[in-house]
This record gives sequence, C-alpha cells and structure tokens, in this order.
Amino acid sequence: MHKVTEKTIRIGTRDSELALWQAHTVQKKLNDLGYKTEIVAVKSQGDIILDKPLYELGITGIFTKTLDIAMINGEVDIAVHSMKDVPTALPIGIVQAAVLERANVLDILVHKGNIDFLNTNGTIATGSLRRQAQWLNKYPNHTVTDLRGNVNTRMQKLQDNDWSGAVFAAAGLERINLKPDTFINLDWMIPAPAQGAMVVVAMGNDNYTIEAVSQLNDIETEICTYIERQFLRTLEGGCTAPIGALAKYNQNDDTIEFQGCLLSLDGRQKFEIKKVVDISEWKKLGFHSAQEILENGGSELMFEIKKQLKPKV
Repeated sequence: MHKVTEKTIRIGTRDSELALWQAHTVQKKLNDLGYKTEIVAVKSQGDIILDKPLYELGITGIFTKTLDIAMINGEVDIAVHSMKDVPTALPIGIVQAAVLERANVLDILVHKGNIDFLNTNGTIATGSLRRQAQWLNKYPNHTVTDLRGNVNTRMQKLQDNDWSGAVFAAAGLERINLKPDTFINLDWMIPAPAQGAMVVVAMGNDNYTIEAVSQLNDIETEICTYIERQFLRTLEGGCTAPIGALAKYNQNDDTIEFQGCLLSLDGRQKFEIKKVVDISEWKKLGFHSAQEILENGGSELMFEIKKQLKPKV
C-alpha cells in the first residue's frame, strides 16, 4: 500500500458542474487505488468570455489553457478534460496520462416537445461549427444560431429563447442528470473527435503521478480517440473547421470501423469517408483517411474555411 509520506495528487478542474463531475470521477478512481487527492478549481477564459464565438478567440484550447498554465506553474498535478476540448498538440512538457472508458458518443437535439419544425423551418442553437455545418447540410432551410456557456447555461438559454431546439453532447447531459425527456438522438451526425471521452493530462516529468493515473487508462478508448484525433490533426493543421470523426472497435472480428467528415461552414459541401480495417492498421488509419479527403478536394475546402475564419483585424 502507498506510504503516508507520498504526495497528494492535486486535480485541476474548471468550476462548471460538468467539469467538477469529471474531476470527482477521477478523484474517486484514484482514491479507490489508495492515492491521496485534492480538487483545485480554476476559472477558465472560455467560461469568462461568453460574448464571442469560440472560434473567434483564435485558440482551440480555450478550455484547457488555464489548467495547462496552472499545471506548468506547479499549482496542480493533473487536469481532467472532456477530450474533445483538448487541442491535438499538447503544450510542451504536458503528456496524456490516461483516457477513461468512453461514455455515450452521440449528439442529441433537445427540443420543446414539438418536432414539426423538422419538416418545415426551425432555428437550432449550437456554438459548434461541426454541428452547425452538419445540421445545415441535412436541413438547409433551417437557421442556426450561436449558443455558448457551460451545459447548464446552454439549457437555460434554450428555455429562455424561442428556438426550436439546441444540440448537445449526450454524455455531458447524462453525466450531470440534465438530459430531458424531450430529445432526439442524432445518430446521423458524426460526433466530434473523442466525444464522450475524458482525458487526464499530467507533467511529463512527474513519474509518481503518471504511474498513478495510467492505471485508469482504457486501451480501447485510447486507440479509438487516437485515430479520431489523428484524422482531425491531419485535416486541420491547427485551424478550427467542421470536422467529425468516430472510430469503433469490433471485438467479434478484431476490426476498427471509422467514419469521418469535413464540411463547409454553410454545410453545402460535404466530404465523408467510411472504412473498416483490421485492428493491426490502427496507427495510421486517421492519417490515411484524412489524406484521402484532402486529395479529393478537401485541401481546397480547408483553404476556404481558413480564409473565412480569419480573425477580422
């Protein structure tokens, strides 16, 4: 058993209800293994700046940046994130220590009890370029409006406005028991890379903490999210774009099924790829899938998207 002299692992988290739920989940798992822990809540820029669309802020890692800095400064030992919020390139010195077993990967539409608008005109709220583009691709006569804040804030805004519905990650609402009865599973919408997965990051030179946290790693989730994030990284090269990716492991025949997409911001153009490969080919699956899209018109579209999203000086 661990000696009392060994250090308390300080878990850094944002102070939203979902972030705290995630931190407490990791805390309990570490405590069950015999480690001492404490939770340190840090306010994120993403929660503070609510009047600008996230992609205008010019950094993809808005929710992770504050915690990264706290970790580099030695204020916390680990940070727990929704993996889909984490940039594909981690800051120098920080490493991925564990990916927890994945929850529900789906996006859902939360509505107000009436879904007739799906056949006519509707206004759908989301702050995600990926959800916006896929929604407009399927419902070109709908309007999409921006929606941000933590999940509690977004649920409240949906009630306060006359929107038809809003798109959420099922996992986030399920984790904090906010999922209402009035929802539809959007199984046609390809989720964000690593949606439904939680990642724990630590300092690369902190062997004690890395060894502790690595015991929480789920190998299947690690491999699938690796493929999805590799697809994302290969396509976007550091720019935010409407990109979806989902890899699933099939244990019956040891294969990985992969689905990925890249869309124009207005949803009119869509590149989609589907592959089933042997598990032995997982390491380059995301890369090859992205290359295929880039070679077939995707790189021109990425160029257009970067031009459209350039911060207006």
